[in-house]
Amino acid sequence: MEELTFGRRYRATEKIGSGGMADVYKAVDEVLGRTVAVKVLHARYAADPNFVARFRQEAQAAANLSHPNIVNIYDWGRDGETYYIVMEYVNGIDLKSLVTERGPLDPLKAAEYATQVCAALGVAHGYDIIHRDIKPHNIVLTPDGAIKVMDFGIARAGNTTMTQTGSVLGTAQYLSPEQAQGRALTPASDLYSLGVTLYEMVTGKVPFEGDTPVATALMQVNDTPTPPRQIRGSIPPGLEAVILRAMRKDPAQRYSSAAEMRDDLKRVLAGGPAVGGAYGGSGEADHTSVLPPVERTVAPRTSAAPRITPVPESRTSPWVWLAVAIVLLALGIGGAYALGMFGNGGVIVPPLTGMTEEQARTELLAAELDLGEVTTENSDAVDVGLIISQDPPAGNEVEKGAAVNIVVSAGVAQVQVSDLVGMTEAEAIDFLQNSEDLDYNRSVRENNAEVPKGEVIRTEPEAGALVPKGTRVILYVSEGVAQVKVPEVTGKPVADARADIEAAALTVTITEVFSDTVAKGTVISQTPDGGVLVEAGSTVKLEVSKGPEVIIVPDVRTKTEAEAKDLLIAAGLEPQVVYVDSPDDGIVINQFPIPGSSASRGDVVEIEVGKIPEEP
Repeated sequence: MEELTFGRRYRATEKIGSGGMADVYKAVDEVLGRTVAVKVLHARYAADPNFVARFRQEAQAAANLSHPNIVNIYDWGRDGETYYIVMEYVNGIDLKSLVTERGPLDPLKAAEYATQVCAALGVAHGYDIIHRDIKPHNIVLTPDGAIKVMDFGIARAGNTTMTQTGSVLGTAQYLSPEQAQGRALTPASDLYSLGVTLYEMVTGKVPFEGDTPVATALMQVNDTPTPPRQIRGSIPPGLEAVILRAMRKDPAQRYSSAAEMRDDLKRVLAGGPAVGGAYGGSGEADHTSVLPPVERTVAPRTSAAPRITPVPESRTSPWVWLAVAIVLLALGIGGAYALGMFGNGGVIVPPLTGMTEEQARTELLAAELDLGEVTTENSDAVDVGLIISQDPPAGNEVEKGAAVNIVVSAGVAQVQVSDLVGMTEAEAIDFLQNSEDLDYNRSVRENNAEVPKGEVIRTEPEAGALVPKGTRVILYVSEGVAQVKVPEVTGKPVADARADIEAAALTVTITEVFSDTVAKGTVISQTPDGGVLVEAGSTVKLEVSKGPEVIIVPDVRTKTEAEAKDLLIAAGLEPQVVYVDSPDDGIVINQFPIPGSSASRGDVVEIEVGKIPEEP
């Protein structure tokens, strides 16, 4: 990459991204000595006043935002025809890449990330700024688990009149219905996009994907998403309710603010229901109806009236036959009472398993029964909030008003992730595989200068987090200091050599020396040599040519022979003495080259030294 410097201060070291409006470079702030990211408006837009205005507006608006979950804006300006914004450089992985590489995320971890995005959006919305392009590509996870929302590249203050007729700014898979239709946007538009992002985090796929961006946008407007739990049954019902409410087509039926959505996500993380998510119908109600059991109708049986045989006129007394009739009538009344025909009989207990507590209460009331003791138990098979069992069991006959006890699922048992940091990889794996609460997932190796090679740096989920029993833990294991190969730069221009070495995560020191054989500004030698493996961050020493050294020949005439020799040697020249007859014994009479002429180091300067001629 050619060396680029913006504002005579920010020196680009590599190109790290490109978007619809701008390219992004990693750069060094040579005043403060820190690494930054510089976003540079594409040249084809620089001449468009509308785009330039939007680009400048982004910097002005985003510079007001200060929050741990928002990428900081440091500076912005114009360098010639180039417009740029200087922002915080974030070292991490965007959520799109994370889902692409690892598949669907742990639902509770995804909910935690979404709470941080809500916190960032709450600040932006407080300044009347709508992001307009919330998507996993613009949400970065740092190594310490923090979320950073970046790229307000198409954001604009909510009360501005700036617009582009007929254009829709954003990404089709994450557009809100009103944005796809070109209507006015509100904070609820960002929450819709966050709902789509959260949907993708927990299912591994976007809810709508058409053949073209336009087809996808139309699906955002017209189609209903498949409920996430139909794709992945382990997603908590409360989290599904949050997602589906955030994705309602009507902005008025979504969350009223990022803070409200964040509160609901916190309730889900704590193992509770999504209170706000029930607005206008819970996520479950959108796709599941729990119908009360069909009541069994028992047709009342009518006892036949006892038949009284006429009393013979002659053989039996009428009083005997009257007594028989009374006995038969009593038996008939007793049978009718036993069948419940007089309103004092038992009722059948309805089935309650799979219902919520409130549904069970309604069902029992209809059956003229009461809800008795409600207890909770952890369950891997029954979703949280639904009834696992009942006592008496369904189908039993009990008296009216009797109490029916229920056991409600508390979901999978929550356990705390153990602190494995500092263990060796083998020790941590052994601990997890022998744990009754957690399990081992996989190991991910990272270079780390502070943690010895082979030891655990951190875990995912992190130590101390509450997670469902049986959660599989990822170990991040140190590979020690990164080893990099020193690039071969001998013979290269110093600017190219510096760029190659810094791109290899190494630092540079330069010493300039004169050279008669190597062109000025070219690397003469390097230490260590190219191809050698060294630790990242090590220093490579370069010896760079200053070109040939030019020496001005000193005037040594009238000096003694010894003085002349010392002067010439000190100047880097080699004296050569020629004796000539002269009464000025031991004195330099002449020299060649003449004083003031140019010479190179090591050149010979001939001096004529006087010598009194010998007597004949």
